Amino acid sequence: MSINLDQAQQTFIVEARELLQAMEQSLLQLESEPGDEDAIGAVFRAAHTIKGSAGLFGLASIVSFTHIVEDVLDRLRDGHVAVDAALIAVLLQSGDHMLELIEVVASRGEALPSAALEREAALREALGAYQEAPLPSADIDTVAMDDDVPTEVLWHLSLRFGADVFRNGMDPLSFLRYLETLGQLLHVTTLTDSIPAVDGWDPESCYLGFEIDLRSSASHAALNEVFDFVRDDCEVQISVVDEPSDNSTAVDSEEVAEVEQGPTTAVQPRAAASGDAKLRDGNYVRVNADKLDELINLVGELVIASAGASLLARSCNNDPLQEATSTVSGLVEEILDGALHLRMIPIGDTFNRFRRVVRDVSQELGKDIDLIINGAETELDKTVVEKIGDPLMHLLRNAMDHGIESADARRAAGKPTKGHLSLNAYHDSGSIVLEIADDGAGLNRERILAKAQERGLVASGAALTDQEIYNLIFEPGFSTAEAVTNLSGRGVGMDVVKRNITLLRGTVDLDSRPGEGTVVRIRLPLTLAIINGFLVGIDHCTYVIPLDMVQECIELDERQRQSSREQGYLDLRGEVLPLVDLRDHFSHEGPPARRQNVVVVRYAEHKAGLVVDDLLGEFQTVIKPLGKLFGALRGISGSTILGSGAVALILDIPALLNQIVQLEARTPQAPQSPPVVAR
Repeated sequence: MSINLDQAQQTFIVEARELLQAMEQSLLQLESEPGDEDAIGAVFRAAHTIKGSAGLFGLASIVSFTHIVEDVLDRLRDGHVAVDAALIAVLLQSGDHMLELIEVVASRGEALPSAALEREAALREALGAYQEAPLPSADIDTVAMDDDVPTEVLWHLSLRFGADVFRNGMDPLSFLRYLETLGQLLHVTTLTDSIPAVDGWDPESCYLGFEIDLRSSASHAALNEVFDFVRDDCEVQISVVDEPSDNSTAVDSEEVAEVEQGPTTAVQPRAAASGDAKLRDGNYVRVNADKLDELINLVGELVIASAGASLLARSCNNDPLQEATSTVSGLVEEILDGALHLRMIPIGDTFNRFRRVVRDVSQELGKDIDLIINGAETELDKTVVEKIGDPLMHLLRNAMDHGIESADARRAAGKPTKGHLSLNAYHDSGSIVLEIADDGAGLNRERILAKAQERGLVASGAALTDQEIYNLIFEPGFSTAEAVTNLSGRGVGMDVVKRNITLLRGTVDLDSRPGEGTVVRIRLPLTLAIINGFLVGIDHCTYVIPLDMVQECIELDERQRQSSREQGYLDLRGEVLPLVDLRDHFSHEGPPARRQNVVVVRYAEHKAGLVVDDLLGEFQTVIKPLGKLFGALRGISGSTILGSGAVALILDIPALLNQIVQLEARTPQAPQSPPVVAR
């Protein structure tokens, strides 16, 4: 039973975090549109639900603080409190503190640290100032529902808990504790008539029932909502013992009649405000992320096993067997695609979290900055979404601190005083592109180049494009900031941003225009679990090239082979194509094959040709990590297992192309030298 109770509490923690995130977004919406009643209602419902759920688990600290927040939100809904910047700030800080209280529960901590207790005391005092506004006659829990009962009523609740309540993670006493927060428990009778004889006793089954008299100003819908968690394991009858004399405040007779019809109808009504949402929630099943990852791994092994079976079938010259394995392979691919789709989530949830960051940082810097979000519906792998948050956070902070000017500077430059920061996401050639753009002053090209030459990052005679110069800011320790702030300027961070993105098999570059702004562009794979590859061979080794980066394949004749080895590039229909001989790059021994091929690859704006011996065709492959021993290996991003059981290395095309760019950037350019990168 304790395991199930723990699982139920973990579900509460996850849902509370989601509700607080939604609450924060609604508060930010309310700050920009003070008259948005939907946002006010969403904030109230989030706080009300957290308070109710916390009460079921006996989390008194959360209930106590959230009750005050809910009280202020009640006055906000009734128009007794006006929306202003100070109120939004207090409510946002209150949401932060509620999250801190929930994290204490999640980490099984016993108490808040002293600093947090001081913050709570200050928040209680700030919230108390808003409680001084005159109240309507309804109590705090009354206004949460449409069916308000503004004066106290004596209710009778008849409860019969099902045998599986304990096994499903619920404690019947927690519901009684929560009822105490809604009113005064006048009388509670515990029913034991369902308890079996000792020899038939099941310690994991529940045999309890209660007859309760409760005096409360809560509506019947508010009382009914208490039992949402045990709707399938509980019979509830709620009736009015006495009604207020004022007919205008009496409980609706049809409503009471509906409650008294029986246990089934008593638990069916839903509050109008949350009914649609709960119906939609029924279409989803919450699955532990570890179980989903395990499923992906198993399906990946199934893909490898299926490839091996297909290879054996082809060697048997048995047509029916080959047809059967081909069918199995097709089904396995569909299962894999479906399993991977389960891990795809929209990037919008991550983007929306930055609204609070932009608000707080812009106030800290004394700048007026507006965040614009596009492409929020774009989906990518859950793992990628989780790991891209920190790099995006740093880039946003850097743009606000160094990119967007102060109001005076913008006014002097003829710009609107409000700065604009945009987040955009879209799919491009099998990858996802994330863009962070600002309309600030842009980067100082000459200062960056001078700093790079001073540190020896660029040869004094090298000719670099503007974009290559701008990308130098991602070098370790590189900074041109004239002043160090608490946000940036210490020369740390941008190289970490690039390293974290590289670990996701992604790339980052930027472009800037003086006086107009800067765009940082991140390219990421849609998923980290699988890759559609193109197999190539060198000697007896096999390599995998990501298929979405392959443009075409060319067979080299004798003249082209000789010329390309001497010059390091190929004339591709009048276009200069830099070449990377993989045999030399990976130090393969022995002479090259008589026939060689070039695989033309492109990533972002970079393009090059990879010289290989054999072209082995397309292959859908599951990515396996190389391990810490090979962490520093350049040009390899992972490995896979072929149907034959052999291991094939997956080429890191962005890293290979970047090596070409860096090599040329550090070499003084001769007049006859070919361009570094074909565009």
